Amino acid sequence: MGSEYLRDGRSPLPENEAVSRSMRSNKGRNTSPELMLRCALRALGHMGYRLNWKKVPGSPDICFVGKKVAIFVNGCFWHRCPKCDLPLPKTHMDYWSSKFERNMERDKSNEESLKAAGWTVITVWECEVKSSPKDVAEKISIILNH
Repeated sequence: MGSEYLRDGRSPLPENEAVSRSMRSNKGRNTSPELMLRCALRALGHMGYRLNWKKVPGSPDICFVGKKVAIFVNGCFWHRCPKCDLPLPKTHMDYWSSKFERNMERDKSNEESLKAAGWTVITVWECEVKSSPKDVAEKISIILNH
C-alpha cells in the first residue's frame, strides 16, 4: 500500500489503496444527507434541535429533545438500506457481512430503547434525503407539529 497509517485492528487490511482512501473519507457526522435534511427542516421553521445528542441511546443525528423526537439519517451502505439493496463488498465478505449485521442489530436496539423511554423514532435513508430533502422534512414536520 502507498502511505502507511496506524490501524486499530478492527477491520481487515484493504487490498486496494483507492478503496482504503474511500473508506477513510466516510464521516459519521455532518454528512451531506444530514446537512440537506437540517436545511430543509430549518426552512420549515424547525429549529432548536440537538445534534448527535449523547444523553439518549444511539446519539441520534437530530434530536428534538422537548418533543422527544429522535431522527436517524442512515447511510444506505453502512445501515443496509432495504430500498437500495446494495451488494456486499467483494473482498473480506465475512467481515463485512458480520459488520453490517452488528450495525443493524445496534440500530434496532437503539430504536427499541428510545421507544421504551417514550421517544418517537424516525429513521430516514440517505437515498430518500438525496432524492427529496423537502419531502422528507415535510413528513417529519407533520410528526413534530402533532
